[in-house]
This record gives sequence, C-alpha cells and structure tokens, in this order.
Amino acid sequence: MKTYFITGASGFIGSNLCKRLLKENEDIKVVGIDNMNDYYDVKIKEARLKELQEFPNYTFVKGNIADKELIMKIFEEHKPQIVVNLAAQAGVRYSIINPDAYVESNLIGFFNILEGCRHYPVEHLVYASSSSVYGTNKKVPYSTDDKVDNPVSLYAATKKSDELMAHAYSKLYDIPSTGLRFFTVYGPAGRPDMAYFGFTNKLIKGEKIQIFNYGNCKRDFTYIDDIVEGIVRVMKKAPERKKGEDGLPIAPYAIYNIGNNQPENLLEFVNILQEELIRAGVLPKDYDFEAHKELVPMQPGDVPITYADTTPLERDFGFKPTTSLREGLRKFAEWYKEFHM
Repeated sequence: MKTYFITGASGFIGSNLCKRLLKENEDIKVVGIDNMNDYYDVKIKEARLKELQEFPNYTFVKGNIADKELIMKIFEEHKPQIVVNLAAQAGVRYSIINPDAYVESNLIGFFNILEGCRHYPVEHLVYASSSSVYGTNKKVPYSTDDKVDNPVSLYAATKKSDELMAHAYSKLYDIPSTGLRFFTVYGPAGRPDMAYFGFTNKLIKGEKIQIFNYGNCKRDFTYIDDIVEGIVRVMKKAPERKKGEDGLPIAPYAIYNIGNNQPENLLEFVNILQEELIRAGVLPKDYDFEAHKELVPMQPGDVPITYADTTPLERDFGFKPTTSLREGLRKFAEWYKEFHM
C-alpha cells in the first residue's frame, strides 16, 4: 500500500489532488496536513476537509509545516513514498503586507519537507513552484530554460528559493524531485483572494471591481482539473537517478510549467465571467457591468503577462491543459450559485 503525504491538503489544489487520488485508488493511503489558517474564509477549507474525511484511507493532521518536530514525526510514522508539497503562503500582494508568513511557510516549511525526504528516503518529491518566478521576463511564452533571477515580489523570491533548495537536496542526497510552475489556477471552491472569486463577491454586493493595468494584463488561466491531472502524471514518473562521469549522482531533478498556453486579456476574462455569472443566475440579466468596472494602474509585484511554454510537459507526459476559460468559469459560476447563494 503506497502512502502519499500531501501538504496544504485543505487548500484549493491540495484538496482536489487528495480527492482525485482517494477516488481512483482504494489501495493507497493519503496523509494530509494543513494549518487551516484564516488567510481566506476557513469555511471553504472546512468544507473541503469534511469531504476528504469521508474516505477511510485519508488521515488528516492539523499542523504547520514550519513545525520541524511534527514533520519528522509524520515521516517517521507514515514513511511516505510520494510527497507532494502544496502548502505555501500564496498571493503576491499579501507578501508586501506580511512577509513573515512567506518566510515561515515557503522557506522554513519547505526546508523541513526536504529534511524529511532526506532522513526518510522517498520515491519522488513533487512541489509547487509558481509562474511568478519569471518576474518581468520579456520573452514569451515562458520556458523553464529561461533565466529567472529577477523576482518582483517576495512570494516569487521564495518560490525560486524552493527550486534552488530542492536542486541542492536532489544533488546531495539523491532525492528525485520535480518542481511545477503553476499558472493562475482557478475553478470551483477556489481561493477567494483570486480575481475571478473576488470580482464575483464584489459584483454581488454592487461594489466596483478594479481591473489592474487598465485591463492590459494577460494571464494564462489554468483550470484546477488540468493542474491536478498534470500533478498526477508527474508524480508517477520521478526523474531518473543517474551517475555522472565523476561517479557522483547527477541531481534527479526537473522543473515543468503547467499552464493553459493561451493567455487571456483581463477585460476579455471579465466579460466571460459576467456572462457566465448571469447564465448561472448569480447576477440578474440586466446587471450594469460598466457602472461597476474601474480601470486602475498596475500594482507593485504584479507582472503584465504570464504565458506558459508547456512543450516539455507534452513531450514527457503526453499532457497539455485543455479546459477553455469559458468552460472553467461556467463551472465556477455554477458552483458559486450552489455554495454561496
């Protein structure tokens, strides 16, 4: 019976990954950890957790990955073969207000996960990186071969640091590890701090939504099911352990983008969102969107475009995200209608 240890298990990506694994495999054990913090509405996390706890082969630990003693105890007790680190303090803008949270979770927390994998060897460590590592990279689409030495937010800097630490541990301790740079993940039961969710909350209350960079930002929106499919495929195929000419291990290490490979203009995104919210009955048919839109300058830490080159993912795993923005926002709008109204 294979054991999977998934951090951030009540988060948006983590809970969807756990659910997928548990539904498809009765002969595995999933151990999830989450600190259930109140960065956003805890009720959403509790609803995700409740769903997962219905599976008999799911074990939940409430705790912080920055707690080294707890992490070592989990590795010692459960001896996971596959570790997926999705716990992180997310959000670019919040990193300007509360940098401590990012250092604790994204640096100290990830270091503890690496230490666990070192002392209790695993088959594969998969961890979340982010498209934000590309900073203001002018070359598009973004390739994992590009230099990423100019982060424009602390959040991005911590994610780049995770990649560097993982590489060092892969090289030193022969730990197969794969980093995944996610591009703007969205979908039902997502993070309320994300634009599509925040916009919906405001529109319902009749408040104005602010569209940054005067609507000229482009984002590679990636639907949650595509992200989970990518993780599942990557988990099954760890980078090979090989020796170099010097007889020392070559780091069994890889990085992939998971993005929709189709950036959408923010104004177009807002138009599709409003159409789908009306269709789902979240907003009335005669809603005056123009009166509720405000075009504003770029925010510190933001980037004008994200655009993923997914060729290596297609080459190595035969997979490319395919969910269109309209299809994804339709599913979100239908969920919102059911969960919030």
